[in-house]
Formats: sequence, C-alpha cells, structure tokens
Amino acid sequence: MPGAKEPETVLTRASLLIVALAGAMSLSACGGSKRQNAYVTTPINESVTAFRVNTNTGDLSQILGSPYPTGVSPTAIRIHPSGKFAYVSNAGEDTISLYTIGSTGALTEVTPRTVTGDQPADLIMDPGGKFLFAINSAGNSISSFSIDGASGALSVTAGSPYQSFGFTPIRGAITPSGGFLYVANSNSATISGFAIDGSGALTQIAHSPVAVGNGPNWIAIDPSGKFLYVANLQDGTFSGFMIDSTTGQLLAMGGSPFGVTTNATTVIPLSSLVVDASGKYLYVTALNSSSNVYGFTIDGTTGVPTALTSGTNPIAAGSGAAFVVNDTSGQLIFVGNQVSNSLSGFKIDAATGALTLISTTTTASAPTSMALVK
Repeated sequence: MPGAKEPETVLTRASLLIVALAGAMSLSACGGSKRQNAYVTTPINESVTAFRVNTNTGDLSQILGSPYPTGVSPTAIRIHPSGKFAYVSNAGEDTISLYTIGSTGALTEVTPRTVTGDQPADLIMDPGGKFLFAINSAGNSISSFSIDGASGALSVTAGSPYQSFGFTPIRGAITPSGGFLYVANSNSATISGFAIDGSGALTQIAHSPVAVGNGPNWIAIDPSGKFLYVANLQDGTFSGFMIDSTTGQLLAMGGSPFGVTTNATTVIPLSSLVVDASGKYLYVTALNSSSNVYGFTIDGTTGVPTALTSGTNPIAAGSGAAFVVNDTSGQLIFVGNQVSNSLSGFKIDAATGALTLISTTTTASAPTSMALVK
C-alpha cells in the first residue's frame, strides 16, 4: 500500500504487534452499569471492531456496522473520558485517526487524520482528557497534543515532539494524577520519565531514564499512583518501582525484578501487565506459555507482588497472550491473544484475586489493543 512503512528491526515488528491500549492504561473502574462497549484494533484488516459487553457474563456482541476502517497498521486505541471520542494510532502511515462515538457505540471517523512522529506504537491520554501523547517507536520520540473537549480535535503542543531518551519507545503509562508520563524504551532496556505541565509540555524527570530488564514491553501503574510495573519481554521478568509523588522519580522495589517461575533456566516472555481497579492484584501475561496469565497480590505499603494462592494460577487464556486490560466495572479483565486471534474474558474474585475464564471471543485477525467505555 503506498506510503505504508515496515518497522526497521525484528524487535520493533514483534513489539508493535504486541502493543495494545489498552489499558490503562487508562481504564478506570466506574462500577454499577452492567453494559459497556469495547473497541479492538486489528492491523491485518486495518480496522477497529466495536462490541457490546455484558459485565455479568463477559460476552461480547459485535455492534451493527462494525468493524470500522482505520489507517495502515493500527496499534492502539484510546477513549476520551467523556465517552464521545476515540483515537487510533496508525503505525504504518504515522497518523492518528479521530472518531466520534454515537449513542449505539458506532464510530464515525473525522478527517483529516493527525500526523505524528515515525511509527506511533502507543497512545496515552491524561485522566482529564486534556492531552494525548503518541509514542513514536521508530522516531524515538513522543508527540504531544492538546484535545478540544467539544470536537475532539488535536492540536500540536508547543515544543512537540520530545526525545524519548531511549531507543524504540513502544509503550507508555501516565499517573492517575496526570502529572507524570513514563515510556518503555524496548531497545535500550530503560524507562524514561517526564513531568507534564499545564500545556501538555514534557520535561525529563531527574535520574531518568532508569534501567529495567531486556525488552521492556509494557508499563502499568496502580490506581493510587504509588507503584509502577514493567513487563520485560526478553528476560522473562517484570520490574517494580515506587513512584515519588512529588518528583516522579522511580525507586526499585526490594526483590525487583520479579519472575513468574522458579526455574532459573526458563525464560517466559512476559508481554503485558495490569493492576486491577482495587489496586490489590497484579496480572501478567506471557506469549508462549500454555498457562499464560499469572496473578499476584500487591503489598499496599511496598508494592512487592506475591503469587496468588487461590484458584488456578497461572491460568490459560488463548495462544499468544499479548495484552491485558481492565473493564470499566472493575470486575473483569480481558486478554488479547495474537496467535489464536481471540479475546479471553476473566472474572476477578474480589476477595482472593483468583481468575475464572468466562468468555472467549474470536477477532477478525490478531488484536493489538482494546479499550472499554460505559
């Protein structure tokens, strides 16, 4: 396709496929409603599919008119806190697509698309919905945009793009306060931290970047904004840090990095992680393990994880579990499986953190991200 770009390294290609949105990143537990909508990007058929989610059963039903076309190689999707707008990063053409969300959950693209840096692998939005950041993996940069609350339109922030201070940034996360942004630099084995000012401009945090394991692929921050975790794809470990709420500096937890197996010779490629809405549990996914979702309890003071002892742990999702996200109720997590082309829905036991598989939904091709909204 004219203008489409291929990632420059094998690691970049693998990492871009793994990137997902989901999260977070980004998906707070609002409770109450039994219905919510989910949006899933699939690069091979260049589209985003919309689903209606039943919180009781975890079942996903495709919304009429879905899927909707995106740009080339969509990697991540983010939903505005108002529920009115969706944004998709298109890594193959260096753009962001803006969509309005209708009353039925249907998407309508608003053109023209917004230009980013080279190969946007992830999108991060601040909790207030004022700013959107594009993590440009091939450009080693971060593009910053302000968001028009009425139209959803993006405007480039003065000084953008900003250096990532590492090679191949592929994933980001923002603190619940909206004050700090962190970026995983896959080919540098580091995490870069930035302070965000009132205009959306970024300033590098002191003592940043910090070292993590090889191939950092995912970042998760707990709801209190005290703890940050990093999945290290090539090491089979995940790193844990405490966040200084004033400076944003990261302090390694005791015992970090952590493993998911006691076999020192086995490397399990950890692809993503998420802290549940209660802040009590951490879930970590792996790419090539049959039982590929690992659960941990989080010490509320130190942030140190301890493997769950209740239920089946680890528990199996589909093949190639590449990303994990919270739903909006705080009761479910969903795992995107890139080999089996599916989404696995799990119910969280609020008392123990144990997971129960309650749904499996087939996707048109390998999913790269998922975002949910009431």
